[in-house]
Amino acid sequence: MFTIEAIELAHSKIKSGADFPKYIKEIKGIGVTAFETWVADSHTNYYGENGFHTTSKPQYDVLTIANKSNKERFSHYLKNHQQGETDYFTFCKHCAETGIEKWVVNLDQMTCTYYDQAENKVLIENVPRV
Repeated sequence: MFTIEAIELAHSKIKSGADFPKYIKEIKGIGVTAFETWVADSHTNYYGENGFHTTSKPQYDVLTIANKSNKERFSHYLKNHQQGETDYFTFCKHCAETGIEKWVVNLDQMTCTYYDQAENKVLIENVPRV
C-alpha cells in the first residue's frame, strides 16, 4: 500500500491549487481512494483499498476555524487558489477564515467536498482530470 512519504513527495510538487489535478492523478496511481484534510492543522487521513488508512502529521500550528461559514467568500478564495494565486498555507488560512473545517476528496467519484464545523456541506466540486 501507499505511504505518507510517497504522498508527501507527490504533494511537494504542488506550488498552487492549479497543480491539484496532477497531484490527485499521482496519489490515485499509488492507491489512494479518498482523503480527508482538517484545516486546523492540515493533518490528513488517507484511505485505500480493503480498509487501509494512514494519517499524516500536522503541517502547521493550529488555526482557529470561524464558527460560521461564508460560502461566497470561500468560493472566491478557492477560485483564486485554483488559478495559482495563493499557496497551500494561504488557502488553509482562507478556509479557516471562512469557516471551512475540512475537505474530503473521493477519488472514485473525483469530487472534493468542503464542510463546516457542523458537518454541513458548504461546497462540492468536481476534481478536474489530467
